[in-house]
Amino acid sequence: ARKALELGSEWRTMDASKRGALMFKLVDLIERDADYLCSLETLDSGRIIAHTVYDMEETKSVFRYYAGYADKIHGKTIPMDGEHFAYTRMEPVGVCGQIIPWNFPVMMVSWKIAPALAAGNTVVMKPAEQTPLTCLYVASLAKEAGFPPGVFNVVPGYG
Repeated sequence: ARKALELGSEWRTMDASKRGALMFKLVDLIERDADYLCSLETLDSGRIIAHTVYDMEETKSVFRYYAGYADKIHGKTIPMDGEHFAYTRMEPVGVCGQIIPWNFPVMMVSWKIAPALAAGNTVVMKPAEQTPLTCLYVASLAKEAGFPPGVFNVVPGYG
């Protein structure tokens, strides 16, 4: 994850609009595999299909929102007295470590990684040991969407 943020790396130098496009592509893949993801979520968490279908719609909605927001993050020019020039520049904070609980796992994935990726950060996510399957599958979809290596990482296991 740290390597993906190094100066000159593909992710670090990627335009915000391209980050958004990658996220929209990820949403398209989630939509393509929504039935499978709903089945995984039901198998993993024991929730009924009707609830996981709703969760999947919300998950896609969250990703779409932040995908559209990716190129709207910008700094400001601050008025100053005299011949001074001041501005703010919004930059990624770095590697975001994220731990998600067992309930609503696929929605938790979207709530955590979508804003982090839209802002240009990388993610190391630890899903609950009881419900890792949808998180792992979304990570495989992120790879298929074309996210550079090290941008979205999943560490399953106990603890």
